[in-house]
Amino acid sequence: MNPAVALLELGSIARGIEAGDAMIKRSPLEVLRAGTVHPGKYLVLVGGMTADVEEALEAGRAVGGDAVLDVVFLPDVHPDVVASIGGVRRAEPGEALGIVETQTVASVIEAADAGVKGARVTIRELRLADELGGKAYVLFGGEVAEVEAAVEQAVARIEASGQRLASAVIPQLHAEMDENLSADGRFLVRAHGVVKEG
Repeated sequence: MNPAVALLELGSIARGIEAGDAMIKRSPLEVLRAGTVHPGKYLVLVGGMTADVEEALEAGRAVGGDAVLDVVFLPDVHPDVVASIGGVRRAEPGEALGIVETQTVASVIEAADAGVKGARVTIRELRLADELGGKAYVLFGGEVAEVEAAVEQAVARIEASGQRLASAVIPQLHAEMDENLSADGRFLVRAHGVVKEG
């Protein structure tokens, strides 16, 4: 059985720190990662045994109150989602690329989990909030039909909660676009050194 993961996304840094403290005091957690993301939001990510994570999340929500923007609780999170949250990127070429973009970090983690559990796809990248104005996105790679199924599953999960999102499936990603995505999705990183001052 995979561990449970929960993420609390708050619109107040002060409330976020308080919530994180309440969460770790309530239950013995294996993982606690907390910090700020743009634009002035605070995230608390916890992991561990399902009952412990659920209890900690309850404590965090109570303290966070109306500062809580979004929440995700995954009692049996897919291991690829955990690896992707940790920064693992996969550049394995696939026949198709699926993109799901969300307004919150919590919702993209939920979308990634739904997509990778619902189809035979790879999570190529999971970008979370920083340098995205608080948005987040997941990239799925694989065969066209599988990528379509993953995006469909991810979108269905997020739309059920009323979150706004954007999604797309590109059946055959151009090699040059694939190279850009594999290197780094941030424009300034890619453009640096290409444009010379004259």
